[in-house]
Amino acid sequence: MGYDVDIGQTLDNRFKILDIVSRSGMASIYEAIDTESGEIVAVKVPLMQCESDPTLFSRFQMEEEIGRKLKHPYIIRILPVENKSRPYLVSEFLKGQTLGQELQNIRPLPIGESLRIASRICEALTCMGDNGVVHRDLKPDNIMLCHDGTIRILDFGIAKTGIRRLTVVGFSSILGAPDYMAPEQVKGQRGDARTDIYCLGAMLYEMLTGRVPFQGDNPFAVMNARIVADPPRPREIRPQIPEQVEEIVLKALEPRPADRYQNAEEMKADLDHPSKVTVTNRSLNLKRPSAWMLWWLTFRTLIISIFIPVIAFIIFYLISRR
Repeated sequence: MGYDVDIGQTLDNRFKILDIVSRSGMASIYEAIDTESGEIVAVKVPLMQCESDPTLFSRFQMEEEIGRKLKHPYIIRILPVENKSRPYLVSEFLKGQTLGQELQNIRPLPIGESLRIASRICEALTCMGDNGVVHRDLKPDNIMLCHDGTIRILDFGIAKTGIRRLTVVGFSSILGAPDYMAPEQVKGQRGDARTDIYCLGAMLYEMLTGRVPFQGDNPFAVMNARIVADPPRPREIRPQIPEQVEEIVLKALEPRPADRYQNAEEMKADLDHPSKVTVTNRSLNLKRPSAWMLWWLTFRTLIISIFIPVIAFIIFYLISRR
């Protein structure tokens, strides 16, 4: 079965499992009670097969390492647990729904609410920037909207720090969600705090328009579109969006990191006071995608994703034989 934690079981004589919250291809999340403090917590347990996979297990370790490092009310709180009998992660138990779930019910979101959510995410990104952390996988499913009106950024499994980062081979080194990832991620580059600014811009675009910035027949086409083109103007989709708000979105979604907001504080200042934003010609100079260029980039990405892992395996096999 792969899920070897049972309801009613107590992990390490401390965390009594009360219920299953969710399951994914990597882990199960349980509601539990910390018998030492009496606090209701969430316990994330990787599947047995993930524990034996170095890349997936590295993601799990990274999430705990960074989660314990960051201290901010809008970032999920990780509880320190020593001397574990097996890998698992303990965090605060959150009540609410993800931004992804919210967008399934309401699309697009009210403009004011969209700006408030993005502003709070910027506060968390500022804390991350101060600690040298780049999330690299910001997407609606990783933003929790809590019942008390706060938010939490979740899942730091592929985050990068100044100390170490997750490294894998081939196409899998392109980390992130296709609809929200920055152009530099598509190119396999490491990225920095401005990478998260782009991801936030993509989420804000979706909150305001009800659509993701780029459309495509497959994930490769969606990813590559942002390298050769700009998204449609938000006001073409939803004319009620003020020009100043459109300016914020398009600045965050600039393909070149140097043309974006350089940090979350800059973006938050505009989100909190959109009436003070200077409107440029940014919305009038958007590039439309070329069908031929998209086809070529998608074909190239497919070739890379297939052949680089094969070549790496052959080299590893030959070295091991020798």
